[in-house]
Amino acid sequence: MLVAGVQPASGEQRTTDYTVLVEVGATSQAARAAVRAAGGRVTVENTAVGTLTVKAPATGFVQRVTASDAVFGAAPVTPIGKLPANGNRGARKAHDVENEHVGAPGVTTRKVAPSTTAGLDPLDDALWGLRLVRSDIARAKQAGDRRVYVGVLDTGVDGTHPDIAPNFNRALSRNFTFDIPNDTNGDEFDGPCEFRGCVDPADHDDQGHGTHVAGTIGAAANGFGISGVAPNVSLVNIRGGQDSGSFFLQPVVDALTYGADIGLDVINMSFYVDPWYMNCAANPADSPEAQIAQRTTIAAIQRALNYAHGKGVTLIGAGGNNHEDLGNPRTDVASPNYPPGAAYPRPIDNATCLNLPTEGDHVISVSALGPSTAKADYSNYGTEQTSLSAPGGYFRDGLGTDWYRTNENLIRSAYARNVALAAGDIDAEGNISPTALAAGVTKYCDASSCGYYRYAQGTSMAAPHAAGVAALVVSQYGKKDRSHPGTLTLSPDKVEQVLYKTATKRACPEPRTVSYENVGRSAEFTATCVGDEAFNGFYGHGIVDAYGAVTRGGDFL
Repeated sequence: MLVAGVQPASGEQRTTDYTVLVEVGATSQAARAAVRAAGGRVTVENTAVGTLTVKAPATGFVQRVTASDAVFGAAPVTPIGKLPANGNRGARKAHDVENEHVGAPGVTTRKVAPSTTAGLDPLDDALWGLRLVRSDIARAKQAGDRRVYVGVLDTGVDGTHPDIAPNFNRALSRNFTFDIPNDTNGDEFDGPCEFRGCVDPADHDDQGHGTHVAGTIGAAANGFGISGVAPNVSLVNIRGGQDSGSFFLQPVVDALTYGADIGLDVINMSFYVDPWYMNCAANPADSPEAQIAQRTTIAAIQRALNYAHGKGVTLIGAGGNNHEDLGNPRTDVASPNYPPGAAYPRPIDNATCLNLPTEGDHVISVSALGPSTAKADYSNYGTEQTSLSAPGGYFRDGLGTDWYRTNENLIRSAYARNVALAAGDIDAEGNISPTALAAGVTKYCDASSCGYYRYAQGTSMAAPHAAGVAALVVSQYGKKDRSHPGTLTLSPDKVEQVLYKTATKRACPEPRTVSYENVGRSAEFTATCVGDEAFNGFYGHGIVDAYGAVTRGGDFL
């Protein structure tokens, strides 16, 4: 891969990397010939979905190669997926959705009574999400089976964290990304390369998002720190995200197909695909090359989702933090968000534009709730795509009570020590800074080790609650997987059916139109819930329910 920021020698034409998608029915050999004719060179091939990674001239290649009948399209390898909380190397801004509480004036931490439920860990007292999805009582029936594998397609997983290490499968974990020190402008992108070849180990997370997600799914119930929704399942890092929090098309596709090939039962996807917040088939506001790139992204991601579903993977996606009805999207003013400053207003045609992966086929899309079960102000919604709802945190929940704007309204989960150190939340001795203490960063130690934990909010936090319950469903009702000895499997369509049928039904609020102006949001956040108790745009089929899934799910198989 071309290291961004390195200029070619005088007289050389600058090259870059592309993802080329082979046309349905065409051969790989024909597509490779088209690449060569267009001036490119194939470096990697993913035969599962028909993608070629190509190094080619930075200008003119997309149109030339797409002219071939053997090629569906091509997209330049730029950051095409970004976590809802943007920022380099875990850097946090107070206005970011996930870290809204960091540095917020007057933020407080309430003391909550320790839980006495058997099987819960010392810091689970603040995990209202576990109680809302009833994982705390479900584990008496089913706490997860080690033979069930959950893939975390994210920024990495800190496999050394004391709450993740007991369940982390290092042998199967892979990193499909390369760290990029600088972007095309020479500005810091991922930060310096800490490891040989700019490839982080498969048990490493330099951003922190993936570790937080993994902790919610499957932190061990080991008497230490916190426990996850499915505390006995196996966690597999299939990293597709950069340290910066951005995602490239090819690593995401490769992670999905690899996860399917090794027999993962569930894959959690708490990210969205860009530089186009909405990928459109033929938006007249976009250039011809941008249209080709978006069509390629839509087709490649969908092929990968189809491949994973066909191999038995239940796919869980975060609904997104743009506070909009995905069936009636607003004008997109944030795309393309790479390179910086390139965005322009793009009217969105709902019929031909997709927010990915949450609007891809076979993806169970999850909206975010606060402790009161109100839809979080930031959460996307709508009957077109919301499948389920789950605890995602809502800092401004509980207006008029002493819970309003408290850390405990958010989701507590594992915090990678190296990220905490880089962010200045702890010092070299492991002491927590005053600012981090105010934001609820917590340390738990026993005689042999210490673990760190932090609060965050977002649909990225809601999705892993659903992924954990999906893993419990496979644990309870799955059969031995003949293709992957020593593991369990259950059709993703059956898992989906159990999740929907056992979810806790929740009707739209009354009045159905909810304004968030009383908690300081603009009128743009106002949301209208459409549907009935069985299915509506705020809650989908309901609030995901671990206890119902493992005790009543068999009735729907």
